[in-house]
Amino acid sequence: MRTSLVLAALLALGGAGAAGAQTAPAPDRPATTGTAHGAVGEQLEPGANSFTEGQVKERFSKMGFGEVTDLKKDDQGIWHGKAMHAGKPVSIGMDYKGNVAAQ
Repeated sequence: MRTSLVLAALLALGGAGAAGAQTAPAPDRPATTGTAHGAVGEQLEPGANSFTEGQVKERFSKMGFGEVTDLKKDDQGIWHGKAMHAGKPVSIGMDYKGNVAAQ
C-alpha cells in the first residue's frame, strides 16, 4: 500500500512538471500565451472599447511589440496600428477585451 502511495505521488509530480513546461515562441512570432488581460493571436471582437491610446501602447509593449505607430480606433471599437516585432514590421490590433492580433 505504501509503495502505491509513493508511486502515485511521483507520477503526480512528474505530470505536473510536464504540464508546467513552456516552450519559447519562435523568434519571428509574438508570444501566443493568454494572460488575464487578453492574448496574442486571438480573434478580435467588435465592442465598446474603453482602452486609451496610452493603455493600448503599453499593452503592445508588454507583449513584445516595439515602435508602435499609427494607432487608431475604428468604428467597431478595435484599435489598429503598426509596430515592429523581431525586427520586422507588423500590423497589430486590439479589441475591447484586450486581445491582440498581429500580421
